[in-house]
Amino acid sequence: MKQSEFLNVVMPFKDKLYRLAKRLLVSTEEAEDATQEILLKLWTKKQVMESYNNVEAFAMTMTKNFCLDRLKSKQAGNLKLVHSNYGDENTSLQKQVEARDSVSLVERIMEELPEQQKLVLQLRDIEQYNFDEIENLLGMKPTAIRVTLSRARKTVREKLMQQHNYGIG
Repeated sequence: MKQSEFLNVVMPFKDKLYRLAKRLLVSTEEAEDATQEILLKLWTKKQVMESYNNVEAFAMTMTKNFCLDRLKSKQAGNLKLVHSNYGDENTSLQKQVEARDSVSLVERIMEELPEQQKLVLQLRDIEQYNFDEIENLLGMKPTAIRVTLSRARKTVREKLMQQHNYGIG
């Protein structure tokens, strides 16, 4: 197979190879590298490629396998799998500790809130009561509940931001 024949066969689906690589690898640069690598592999197999029924299907399979191998390799620590069927069931110890710390920080912030804000925030956001139930429990008007809840959330959000941005600029 000559270069012109190869280009006539491969170029029509070159963009499909890139899009598949981009979908799997997310990174534009990684997808471009993967596409180039597949085209190079196809060029080295140009003699046997004539025997394939569907060169495009063969190239797409090569691209998929190359991208999945790239994601599994050690040098791809900064890449991630996009598909949900490759989810990681185990959360790292660091993430568990960070989550626990965040929950305890929110609890400390909530303790500092005025009693009414603390109570409304607890009932609405933690206990998942609806506004009618909170109205019956606390004897407050719906508007007062919304205002109190908004102020409590704003205070918690500001204190969390203050804590997370501590020492930054």
